[in-house]
Amino acid sequence: MDELKDRSRGTLLGLAVGDALGFPVEGLNRKRARRRYSGIDRYRFLGHTGYVSDDTEQAIITAEALLESHGEPEKAARIFGRKLRGWFWTLPPGLGASTLKACLRLTLGMESGIASAGNGAAMRMAPVGLFREQPEELTKILARVTHTDPRGVDGGVAVAYAVSRLVRGKDCSLHCLPELDQRLSEALKQAWEMCEAGKDFDTIADAVGTSGYVLHTVPLAFAALWSKPRTFLEGLQKVVLQGGDADSNGAVAGALLGAWFGAGGIPESLLNALEQCHGRSRLERLADQLVAGSGEVQRPGFLALRFRECVIKAGVAAHVLGRMIPY
Repeated sequence: MDELKDRSRGTLLGLAVGDALGFPVEGLNRKRARRRYSGIDRYRFLGHTGYVSDDTEQAIITAEALLESHGEPEKAARIFGRKLRGWFWTLPPGLGASTLKACLRLTLGMESGIASAGNGAAMRMAPVGLFREQPEELTKILARVTHTDPRGVDGGVAVAYAVSRLVRGKDCSLHCLPELDQRLSEALKQAWEMCEAGKDFDTIADAVGTSGYVLHTVPLAFAALWSKPRTFLEGLQKVVLQGGDADSNGAVAGALLGAWFGAGGIPESLLNALEQCHGRSRLERLADQLVAGSGEVQRPGFLALRFRECVIKAGVAAHVLGRMIPY
């Protein structure tokens, strides 16, 4: 397998693995996350299967919109909005407030974007970096379907741009990133300087934050890369075991780390245990199609998706009840 194919596949697979590992940890603080899930090296949402959350689902919708529109920006945004609206009415759990409001506005035929600095755009933009070597403008148009705040938009730009460089074997230091919103640039600079100074990752996480705020998620994910982990899993564990918005933070960090280490750097046990509907073969095919710039979109069957939705909702309910137990 050539390097570009390995890294592009690693991007989507890493995103899904980070999402699935972070899914059961979401909302916990660091101390409780580590007490419950010490050394995450397998999936723990429902048994040993890696079920993904809305982060991976939205990234897949983005990938499909890019392929079906052949990269025409406005058409891609329309297709993404239509697909997002349909997906929203399956009532996925864990949907961010800004994306929820945007979907409601889409349903009512209103202009959909919300002035929010949440991480919803950042978590789904990795596919744009595979599709375009210069992804900035296309990313901005797709981001504004749900998020119009410059911080939220540029969070997506930073992720897509970094993925584009990483999969093509280019440097992705702070100084290689494009011009971004000043507040995001300052947060990324802080993460970069702390990594360069060799600070402990817990110290970095305390400084940059672990919530669903884009100025927390994006610098934390880049810190996982800039801290020079020896393996994909080492870098990802640093992020997921901080707790907070662990699935989204894990998805963004997983995409960046996957783009660097490649699919070959992700443990086979985690790749093979991903759920069937959004699993390894589907993500690898999408990655190949995005890099090629074309391909026929193939989706899981209707009944398979409905069954999966029931399983996810049952799993979320089980975790909510489980967290009422004080340990």
